Formats: sequence, structure tokens, C-alpha cells
Amino acid sequence: MTYEAVIGLEVHVELSTRSKMFCGCATTFGAEPNTQTCPVCLGQPGSLPVPNERAIEHLMTIGLALSCRIAGHSIFHRKNYFYPDMPKNYQISQYDLPLCVDGHLEIEDAGGTHRVGITRAHMEEDTGKSLHVGATGRIADSSHSLVDYNRAGIPLVEIVSEPDIRTPEQAQAYLTELRAILLTLGVSDVRMDEGSMRCDANVSLRRAGADAYGVKVEVKNMNSIRSVGRALAYEIERQTRVLDRGDAVVQETRHFDEGTGKTSSMRSKEEAFDYRYFPEPDLVPIAPAEEWMEKLRAGLPELPRARRERLTAEHALTPEQAAFVGAHPMSVAYFEALLAAGAPARDAAVWMAGELSRALNDHGEEIGAARIAPEQLAALIEAVAGGVVNLNTAKKVFLDAYEQSADPLALIAERGLQQVSDDGAVEGAVREVIGAHAAEAARYRAGEQKVFGFLMGQTMKALKGQGAPDVVKRVLADVLGEPDG
Repeated sequence: MTYEAVIGLEVHVELSTRSKMFCGCATTFGAEPNTQTCPVCLGQPGSLPVPNERAIEHLMTIGLALSCRIAGHSIFHRKNYFYPDMPKNYQISQYDLPLCVDGHLEIEDAGGTHRVGITRAHMEEDTGKSLHVGATGRIADSSHSLVDYNRAGIPLVEIVSEPDIRTPEQAQAYLTELRAILLTLGVSDVRMDEGSMRCDANVSLRRAGADAYGVKVEVKNMNSIRSVGRALAYEIERQTRVLDRGDAVVQETRHFDEGTGKTSSMRSKEEAFDYRYFPEPDLVPIAPAEEWMEKLRAGLPELPRARRERLTAEHALTPEQAAFVGAHPMSVAYFEALLAAGAPARDAAVWMAGELSRALNDHGEEIGAARIAPEQLAALIEAVAGGVVNLNTAKKVFLDAYEQSADPLALIAERGLQQVSDDGAVEGAVREVIGAHAAEAARYRAGEQKVFGFLMGQTMKALKGQGAPDVVKRVLADVLGEPDG
């Protein structure tokens, strides 16, 4: 049987505000446990929440960037459930009247441009963090659990997609584009490793060509965009096996294990009525004025898709180069600094998408913390173009320089890796090689032109790989003379 996957993603984004959603507590990541709490975020009797205006602005900015309609009237609800990381035993969240609805996000995949609908983007507060102490970190295997309420109450936006995604690759492309938009807006640092961007996936299978959806399964605990792709690929394969043997897929929540690459059952899936939603009595409705929305719309920066298109048009970059250069405002700033330092646009993009990207990935760093300054890389690019050093050597030196946080040109000088381009020095090496390989030189002069490549290679070897290829080729040809025939 051939099946089609139907995937929808729920992305939770912690906002970069200095204080929490409904109180004045700090939001600093990594603080000592339970040091950033107060009666409001702990839900103590008599405390009253006050909405964070900056967080609501961030939510509307996200909605506008995702082409959402901003509702003229929105209210908060209490989502009731009982878990140790919920100090109030309910979460304040927008439910049936979210602030941002009916948007979309366009992504690129193998088939071209694919539009994914955005059902809603709504505001809520984050929960605390449970630490299950045991070998696996899972509650079932723990000896005891600890709870840190520092994160409880941090402003959180949930962005819910329509079930328009069909493959793990499309899901990864959607998350990559969404992350780039959020970074560009400056509303979150979207660090999945720190939990400021988290993704749950709903996936079901249906027969190819069918309209009705299958039974959906929610997958949790995916801590990177790559993990989302792996989890979805496994879950699609698992559900295919279930259906092929004639069994029914069970609606449930499943846990993704990063080590095994598999999902396992956590619990049966809750329905909305299980949470007993009701309007939050301590908060007034949100009714954003048109002037407020227009001010936010006018302040939107150039978004990643438009930025990539501009970079491609202005500098003739490939789609891959434009994707890396235009991924983040900081990468654009690095690129523009390279151009200002004299690097040609295509060369700058090639080095950024190649060696610089590799070095950043190897060290788990963002481009804003790059150890090689744009001016240093521009000087290295100029050195390659000017024949001071060959390209292969320059690439190796760049990675070494990045590891040491050193200037690439300084390493080249220190190691004596400058390219030999002096005619006299090259001619000396050429005559030495011809003397050592007289038979091959004679074959070339007799008309066997393919031997030239061998002699060229031997000359480069004699020059320890530092000969300027164009100079070596010219001098070797001059010394050998024209072949017969």
C-alpha cells in the first residue's frame, strides 16, 4: 500500500523580553534554580497578572511577518492540567480567540515553492522545567525529580501550522525558514539547544489520493531541526508497518529518543476538553488599535526570502550561497563587511558558504561569534587572487587559523607557505625535474602531450605544492619547447 504523510508542526518560541509575561521577574537563561520567581509566576493567593506589552508587540510582529490577520479582539484562557512544573496548576494561554490567525509561510523544496498555512500564532506562558534524576533522564527510570520554576511565566508564542507538510524534508525546510524569520525579527534567539525554540509534530498517514486524514500521533522531545527530520522519518516508517499488517494506528503522544532515532509511547493524546479551558478572569481582553498594528507593520525588516532574492539579483549568487549569506542579519553584515574590505561578491559568498560555514558548524558557533574577522578573510581572498598563496593551502590555513583564532595571513607567513611565482625559482625546479625525468621529457618532445601533466605534477611536488600553477605551466612549456608534430 502507498501512503501519504500528513504533517503539522506546533512550534513554541520563547520571546526575548527582559521580564516574564505577567510579572516583573527576569528571564535570564542559566540562572540558579528558582531564583527568578515571585508570587505572580508561582500562582500564590492574592497575586494578579499584568500583561507584558513588549511580548504582545513581538507576537503581532511575528503574525505580520507570517501574513496573519491580526484579530481585533482576543482573550486569555486558563488551560487546566496538573503537573509538577505548573506552579498554578493551570497555564494562561489564548485558546479560541488567538491574536494572529490565517497566515502562511512559503518554503522551497525539490518540487519548487510550497506554501504551508499558519492556523494561528498565539501567546501563552511557559512552564517550569523538570529534571528527572536517573541514568536516562526519563521519568520512568528516575529515582526522583527536581523542579526549576525560573522558566515558568516566560512569554511563549505557539505557532501552529496547517497539516500541509508531506515529508520530513519539507518539515525541516519549514523550521529553517521560520527560525530565520524569527532571528531577523529579533524577537527570540531561537536556540533549540536551550529550549527557546521547541517543536512538536503531529503526523498521520492516509492512502495516496485519499482526502480523509488518518489517526494522528504527536511526537515530542526533538531538540534540533535535524532531530525533527529523523523523528518524522521513523514515525512514518513505523505507522506504515502498522497499517500494512492490518492494525490501527493509536492516537497518542510519543517520545523521540535522540540516541536510538526511534519514538516510544508516552501517553494517550489529550483532547481540548480535557484541559477544561475557561476565560482568565484576572486579565482584560486584548484589542490592538489599527495605529499600533500599522506602526509594527512599517517597522518590519527585510525578511529572509526577500533578502535572498535581493542578494541573488545584486550579486549573482547561487541559491545555496544566497541561503547561507542571507540566513541571518549577522551573516548579511559579515558579507557586507567582506565586500567593504574589497572581496568580490562571488568569492565572499563561496568562502562563507564553504570554509566559514564548516568552521562554524565544527565549533557549534553562530556567525556573530566568528573567530576570523571579515577583514582577515577578505585579505586571504585577495592573497589567493594575487597568487600569494594557492587555494588549497589557503583553505587549510583558514581552518587552522579559525581553530587558533589567528590571522590566516600571519599563519601563512609564519609557516612559509607563500606561493612561489618567481620565474627564476620556478625554472630551477623545472630543470631539476626534467633532468630527473629525461625519458618523460623526451616522450613529450616526441609528441606525447599527456606527459606534460606528469612533469607539471613533479614540478609542483618539487616546489612543495607552493608553485603558482600558471607560472609553473608557462615556464615548463618554455623549457620543454614545442612538441614534435
